[in-house]
Amino acid sequence: MGIIAKQSIYNLVSIGLAFLIGAINMVFLYPTYAGKEFQGLIVALLANSNLIQPFISFGVQHTLIKYFSDCKSKEEKDRLLWFVLLFPLFILLLLIPVYYIYSNDILLLIAGNSNTVGRFPFLILSIAIATAYFEIFFSWLRVHLQSVFGNFLKEVYPRLLTFILLIAYIFEIILFDDFINFLIVGYYLRLFFIAAYSFYVYIPSFQFKLPSNLQIMLRYSFLIFLSGAAASFILDIDKSMIFAITSDENVAFYAVALYIAAVVEAPGRAMFQITSPLVANALNANDMSRLEVLLKKSSVNLMVVSGLAFLIINLNLMDFYEIINQDGYASAFSVVIIVSLGKFFSMSMGCLNSIISNSKYYSYVFWFSLGSAILAVILNYYFINFYGIIGAALATLIVVVFINICKIILIYIVFKIHPYNQKSFSIIGSIFLIYGIVYSIPTFMNPFVSILSRSFLVLVLFGIPLFTLKWSVDIEALLKRIKNNL
Repeated sequence: MGIIAKQSIYNLVSIGLAFLIGAINMVFLYPTYAGKEFQGLIVALLANSNLIQPFISFGVQHTLIKYFSDCKSKEEKDRLLWFVLLFPLFILLLLIPVYYIYSNDILLLIAGNSNTVGRFPFLILSIAIATAYFEIFFSWLRVHLQSVFGNFLKEVYPRLLTFILLIAYIFEIILFDDFINFLIVGYYLRLFFIAAYSFYVYIPSFQFKLPSNLQIMLRYSFLIFLSGAAASFILDIDKSMIFAITSDENVAFYAVALYIAAVVEAPGRAMFQITSPLVANALNANDMSRLEVLLKKSSVNLMVVSGLAFLIINLNLMDFYEIINQDGYASAFSVVIIVSLGKFFSMSMGCLNSIISNSKYYSYVFWFSLGSAILAVILNYYFINFYGIIGAALATLIVVVFINICKIILIYIVFKIHPYNQKSFSIIGSIFLIYGIVYSIPTFMNPFVSILSRSFLVLVLFGIPLFTLKWSVDIEALLKRIKNNL
């Protein structure tokens, strides 16, 4: 787990920095200077690009992670690498004629009533292509256990790019069309950086032959593609239904609350960049003991770090909303708590999702995603009508809990393993106890002082059981290493 702990902490720093820059963009620069219409357009362009991107990559980035360690020779690995690089070009050859034949219908679909969004169809497609190939090269680095630079480009780079362009736009250095064009250029620069680094890490010899198990790979890619499409639907259905049933203001309040709650899952995003290839290695080697160690250690480590994030975020919520000082946003206070509970549960499962998606039971990923999508629509329709944005949060929590329990049951049935042990229950108990203690302490007049004091108290109280109960050897070793370097 040494390589996991080392790269995970670097990835966590990148994601933390990305969240900070993203918060400045979303909460301060966009609404204060650029305006809601400007923000909505940029978000719409990127969202449409993200919807198109899976159709181009077709899931081959996940295929690379699953099958790379199964390749026994350099020739087999090189065939696989060239396949995942060239296959999206084949998809593009099919998609581009369709795009031009049905361009008017596609523009109507992606732009709706917005004439402005309809001005940039080529740019939407351009970002989708750049993002699709970025994900492929990122998987290339991950299978070689080199995730740090790729994670920085994935998380920090686009937010930093947006920040720089927003500053330039605010000071009238660039115009709106320049902003869009530089955004596209920035995404292709990111693709160039990761492609160059990928070939630096490993240069494959060109192979004219296709992988020997091509049919199996295509089936896997197709199912992962369908699962990804369903997952993308789940991510946005709550916001879409809030907009349809309530108002656009509620969507803004809900979106900011989701952004805050997402901090709880940041440690998982950092760790999974490196654990997925290791899980695939263990599965391909049929090393069940190694697999169980990965599952339980990743579960404990994520419960510790995500649990700490859960406490700091939720115990400082009112002070945070006071700092934002925007009318109506504090109405989503409960949304943060509810959604972050679901995210903490997901993090507590460790690398369980990677085990399912990289095993022969990967088809269940599609059925779980499909079931989640159907359940999300039903619950959101019912709860939003009765409880507004709080109802959307409750629907999300119910879907997450139900589907996660199904996944835990599946892994236990087929592999006879599960993520939890005695440490898991002591961590959960400590989190609830610390929450109760700190929540009862009155806030200071100054929100910044209140946040600092509460966060310091949480760190002290959380550190006591962390070290006395020996929750995580990896985290202890990391903290000692940091202390020795100071």
